[in-house]
Amino acid sequence: MKQIYFDNAATTQIRDEVIDKMAEVMRANYGNASSSHSFGRSSKSLIEKSRKTIAGYLNVSAAEIVFTSGGTEADNLVLQSAVRDLKVAHIITSKIEHHAVLHTIDQLEKEYNIRVSYVNIDGNGTVDYAHLETLLDTSEKTLVSLMHVNNEIGNILDIKKVADLCAAKNAMFHSDTVQSVGHYKLDLQDVKLDFLAAAAHKFHGPKGVGFVFIRKNSGLKPLIFGGEQERGYRAGTECVHNIVGIEEAIKLAYDNLDEESEYIKSLKQYFIEQLMAKVPSVKFNGYSGDMEKGTYTLVNVCLPVAPEKAGMLLFQLDLKGIACSKGSACQSGSTKGSHVLAEILDESDMQKPSIRFSFSIYNTKEEIDYVVDVLREFI
Repeated sequence: MKQIYFDNAATTQIRDEVIDKMAEVMRANYGNASSSHSFGRSSKSLIEKSRKTIAGYLNVSAAEIVFTSGGTEADNLVLQSAVRDLKVAHIITSKIEHHAVLHTIDQLEKEYNIRVSYVNIDGNGTVDYAHLETLLDTSEKTLVSLMHVNNEIGNILDIKKVADLCAAKNAMFHSDTVQSVGHYKLDLQDVKLDFLAAAAHKFHGPKGVGFVFIRKNSGLKPLIFGGEQERGYRAGTECVHNIVGIEEAIKLAYDNLDEESEYIKSLKQYFIEQLMAKVPSVKFNGYSGDMEKGTYTLVNVCLPVAPEKAGMLLFQLDLKGIACSKGSACQSGSTKGSHVLAEILDESDMQKPSIRFSFSIYNTKEEIDYVVDVLREFI
């Protein structure tokens, strides 16, 4: 049976080069980076080299990059410290953010009685920038938290526009860029956001490591206490091989970005064309079917399947060796439907199955042919 992995928005296959580099570090650089002897200094130098490399791709200072366990921890660090330590009293977000943001904000609202505003989005999942500007007209200390690329429908936020609006209104801007770092170039001298979250496993790096960009002199305080690692922002012995892994992954992602993104774009375009030809009543959720307004890495489709048959679709795809996703991977096992799709689809389409297919450099057009044929046969 074929085994086809079309769930790259959930996590990606680690590149062989990254595995090799990590294995090399695990064998040779096992010293604790906080130790003053040569073994510790060797590990510390690797961490600082990785920090400098990542900072270079984002055009920021190395001191503004803090390693975390991934995007969720990075989001939590920013949001929790902004309210607790920076005395943010008002958070503006949207109802289609990742749960790492939404659930954290829900908890902060309960604990600190902050005001939370949700910016309007249209039926395609696009932020209403005029409404955002209106929400920013306040004397309260405000933080905006809006993701760059939506993990379910792929819509791309005009991140520079939001950053400029926030700067003009004296608000801070945090963006979950987990689906965009490694896939899009970001110049943080041009895009003046204050905080950014990223995760290595979304761009062919290891799980369990990510980073947060914290603009200099922000005033954020640590979320995890117990040591002075990561410039005091994150206590705990650093995972050196994972940090070197994220460095290698981001280097390979950006050094090969033009060629690899064009290849993935060609896969997405081919998938769209084949679906429309063979399943003509298919609908594309959000702007996932748009090559400009949506990310080139994923498609989210609403399929013409009767409600009584809809629950079997993912099961049937799995039986055929096809890995894809209903909503985000973080929702797998949940009995609830997608909170993102619930905001943009009508009741009729919510009764039909919506599936996210996401692509990488390791996929092929032959795999797409197989998947489309399986979908057509099921429908």
